[in-house]
Amino acid sequence: MFESLIGFAILFALILLRVPLAFAMGAIGFIGFYYVLGGNWNAAAAMSARRIVDTGQEYGLSVIPLFILMGNLVTKAGLSDAIYRASNAFIGHFRGGQAMATILACGGFSSISGSSLATAATMTKVAMPQMRKYGYSDALATASIAAGGTLGILIPPSVMLVIYGILTEQSIRELFAAGLIPGILGILLYLVAVKFVVGRNADACQDAEKADWPERFSALAGVGTTLLLFILVIGGIYIGMFTPTEAAGIGAFGAFILAFMRRALTWGVLYEVLVDTARTTAMLFAVIIAALIFSNFINRAGLPQELLAMLNSWNLTPMMVMLVILAIYILLGCMLESMSMMLLTVPLFFPVVAGLGFDLVWFGIIVVIVIEISLITPPVGMNVFVLKGLVPDVKTSTIFRGITPFWVADIVRLLMVLFIPALALYLPQLLYTT
Repeated sequence: MFESLIGFAILFALILLRVPLAFAMGAIGFIGFYYVLGGNWNAAAAMSARRIVDTGQEYGLSVIPLFILMGNLVTKAGLSDAIYRASNAFIGHFRGGQAMATILACGGFSSISGSSLATAATMTKVAMPQMRKYGYSDALATASIAAGGTLGILIPPSVMLVIYGILTEQSIRELFAAGLIPGILGILLYLVAVKFVVGRNADACQDAEKADWPERFSALAGVGTTLLLFILVIGGIYIGMFTPTEAAGIGAFGAFILAFMRRALTWGVLYEVLVDTARTTAMLFAVIIAALIFSNFINRAGLPQELLAMLNSWNLTPMMVMLVILAIYILLGCMLESMSMMLLTVPLFFPVVAGLGFDLVWFGIIVVIVIEISLITPPVGMNVFVLKGLVPDVKTSTIFRGITPFWVADIVRLLMVLFIPALALYLPQLLYTT
């Protein structure tokens, strides 16, 4: 156990020094494995090589580049504008409706793109000018985009859920099913947060004009193909028509057709999409391999088993242990970015959670919700800094101040899923329990 704690301390220091995550985790995992085996370089090298080869040949991992390609094509096709226009046509005229439409559009766009940062960046360009047009305060406008963008890592298809499934050997289709209801719950609670803000502050926004029904039908027609793509991809997975990997391939092809039909594809754009997909995939594969090497080290050192034994000796109930784990996650969320937090903690905590008798699919949803919270938690909240880069005239403190009601909504959702596991487990049990 002592060797593992030293390894964690060094790894944490390297992360704070901005050493690339893949290099830091891979190096600490390799050297730590060598040390716990009594200085056997051959065994450490063989373990690392096996992890690299096995991960590279893992068929299930092909879902990652395909979903990334699908998200990149959807972004280039400009579908974010159509989704926002449809949301705005129906609820934009309500008090705070522009911010609510932004959150709905973020949820819809993230269900196709699967990326939180991409959702926040894209919707900033689409929604921010519209909200400023109707006098929305910078705090409410930027906060609704930053918070709505976090939905991209929970509503399926989610690359973060795929990575969790790989690290814990859980079913990706069950994780996708488990993420749907908590994702919708997140949207509803964010809408409540907007109503709370505009109810307390009459100057936070101005009323917008109401769209007529022909405008609404026109806006709906613009997102019809996007909705069909989502139903085909996610619905096909849920009913067992095809595997997540097959669904990702169909989704990528469907996104290509949509981009082509919208005349958004040129040879230059296609080249940019493919290069960006390859670059992101290579980065994710590198950190996954490094995380698995690091996981081998801490498991070999016996840290998860000793941690579980120590917690049992304290006579804590399983739910109290979960609350301690969540407190650690929220604290880490103030210091680490989302990918670092998942890859650093999941190999340590999931054996403990499994040993306490909790469902690992449920735990995966809990972890992703906490990671969502970290995306808008100061001082590291990545979505906030994405927004800051796109709207440099807004102070970072203004964005974080506006985030507070949404952060509270996320804590409420986290506690609801924690104490009512059926919110996450109902769909997987309904669809896949024989």
